[in-house]
Amino acid sequence: MRAFEAAARHLHFANAADELGLTPTAISHQVRQLEEFLGVELFRRHPRPVSLSPAGERLFPVIRDSLDRIAGAIEQLSADQEEEPLRISVTMAFASRWLMARLPLLCEQAQLNVTVEAEDRVTDLHASGIDIAIRYAEHPGVEAEWHRLFSERIIPVCNPGLLPDGSRLSVEQILKLPLIHYRWKSASRSAPSWERWLAHAGADGARRPAVQSFSEEIHAIDAAAAGQGAVLASERLVEDLLSKGVLTQISTISLPGLTYWAVFLPSHPRKDALHRLVSWLKQQH
Repeated sequence: MRAFEAAARHLHFANAADELGLTPTAISHQVRQLEEFLGVELFRRHPRPVSLSPAGERLFPVIRDSLDRIAGAIEQLSADQEEEPLRISVTMAFASRWLMARLPLLCEQAQLNVTVEAEDRVTDLHASGIDIAIRYAEHPGVEAEWHRLFSERIIPVCNPGLLPDGSRLSVEQILKLPLIHYRWKSASRSAPSWERWLAHAGADGARRPAVQSFSEEIHAIDAAAAGQGAVLASERLVEDLLSKGVLTQISTISLPGLTYWAVFLPSHPRKDALHRLVSWLKQQH
């Protein structure tokens, strides 16, 4: 059942084998044994890639949730489990620009210790050992337990030193600034871009100056703070720089952002601690 669960989650026998420390042949053999025992086909193997059969789709969530509950019960038997930090998965930009400054308050007010796991890849909560993840999405997913934290806006900002008189700028004035862009991590229509912002501002056909581009959102924000140009940034991620006067919002025209969610498995053995963490996060407006 463990071999089937891993193969169904990855939809890839080799990846399941890597996770369980087996060979792809061993995974395939164990899945075949389960199919023979049940008398049904659990995977469609042709054409590639493999996919779950209707029977496999029915069986997968049952086995996945049951294995999660078993693992949670075993972890609960550990007498010192409450002493271990909660592992929280966040993006690098969220960790650097939002969470790090608040970690002392988190420990003091929520009475929780956390280990921050910062990477931009979406973490698999079933296989990674991560306790809770902060996800940035329009809607909650169908799996796991999702708690809405806060929404945001995408606003144009730059170093105040680039402004002629410290005031808000017109669209035409903004187009005279060097524009900074960063690569969005997913192919989403809601990805912030100067093209979208100009269309939203009613200047869809305006000529854009050369754009300075970065692979990471955090580096684009740092470049704007250093006076290298204007960037479209998450209001949540630059709120401290705005309050300190390092950055200033140069237009009231903004793009709607997505929503930050706290996500964890419903079978997690430390749900009381996770709910305490979620409650604290919701208060950080």
